[in-house]
Amino acid sequence: MSPAPAIRLALIVCDTPPPPIVRADGDYPHIFTTLLRASLPDGVTDFVLDTYDVKDKMEYPSDEALDTYRGIIITGSAASAYEDIPWINKLVEWLARVADSKPQLKIIGICFGHQVIARALGGSCVRNSEWEISVTELGLNDLGQRIFGTKTLNIQQMHRDHVPTVPPSFHLLGSTTVTPVQAMVRFAGPPSPPSADEPLPPIQILTVQGHPEFTKEIVDKLVDVRSASGLFDQAMAEDAKRRGSWRNDGVPVVGKAIWEVLKT
Repeated sequence: MSPAPAIRLALIVCDTPPPPIVRADGDYPHIFTTLLRASLPDGVTDFVLDTYDVKDKMEYPSDEALDTYRGIIITGSAASAYEDIPWINKLVEWLARVADSKPQLKIIGICFGHQVIARALGGSCVRNSEWEISVTELGLNDLGQRIFGTKTLNIQQMHRDHVPTVPPSFHLLGSTTVTPVQAMVRFAGPPSPPSADEPLPPIQILTVQGHPEFTKEIVDKLVDVRSASGLFDQAMAEDAKRRGSWRNDGVPVVGKAIWEVLKT
């Protein structure tokens, strides 16, 4: 029997990490390839990840190319998803159109990606009163527990902006005391969530505020960069590095959940 064809994916690149991270850990295409490879499920032999730089080059997949992809992944960014600037406005318009016109295309949003998807599809992104950085425990509701397969979720964080309320047609999956919408989902079928005894319908969009692609080493470098710029004080930096050694569910839990969406 010949192997299954590689799953084709598009990575919508919304930024470049700071130089210390690029030198040691690679750019976002490399970092996301590492995440996807480390969480590759049984039955998926390989994948192709094409990249599109929507920030600096404003490049997007054509509609014809989109029809060849199983899904798209929207990366994080140091930018704010609520900013009224050309590249973000274009991304918002594109996401709104693609989500409506390509319902078979799976969409994954990570941090900024989570926020800009919310803005594009009827929600909002705003500045929060405080930062969330390093490994943080999320409380999951019943639907979140079904999708992620666990009662709580530890994930790397690096954000101050957040989605304050769940957009129309989406369902909340998890929260923290600082960020009420840490993860959300939109199903491909009816907008109502399934009851506990019903199977989950196909998922069209899955987003998380945290960073499943970030390791302790990446976050430590980000903390150093932002501490040197005065953005984080010493107490914040020390606490972030302490919690960085906590269990990180980015690959085994969130990576697995992302693949469950992409492979079906």
